[in-house]
Amino acid sequence: MALLCGTILFGCSSGDNESNSTEAQEETGIAGQEEAPAEEAPAADNGKGIGPVTTVEVGAEIDDALATTGQSLFEGKCSACHQLSDQKVVGPGLAGVTERRKPEWIMNMIINPEEMTKKDPEAKKLLAEHLTQMTNQNVNEQDARAILEFLRKNDKAS
Repeated sequence: MALLCGTILFGCSSGDNESNSTEAQEETGIAGQEEAPAEEAPAADNGKGIGPVTTVEVGAEIDDALATTGQSLFEGKCSACHQLSDQKVVGPGLAGVTERRKPEWIMNMIINPEEMTKKDPEAKKLLAEHLTQMTNQNVNEQDARAILEFLRKNDKAS
């Protein structure tokens, strides 16, 4: 008789645990079909990169005053990792960068390097090649535009 009562109690308690377990799984989204986290759709590769800059107006002529400001910023924030030649230091050499990349891409890479190396195909390739994440130097759009103008001047002089 004791064995029969023990079996019945064990059977009842086992069923309760299973239903409690199922309820817990349903509450946490584990039971049945799990909901996969929504993946962010890859950005369309329009050559402009990922970031706040969507349009940049550059003139045919170099704005020397803006380029001078950009040179000062480049020397203070960029030159430890980048050369104006083809020579790699930590990051890639920047000779010809304004001929290879759209102005928006260059500015977005300066302003938003972490997101660029996560989402932009060309920035991902650069990270894989150079194995170093570009440091965010907290450059605003105005300063990034000045650096772009300096890079344009450097490329025109070459």
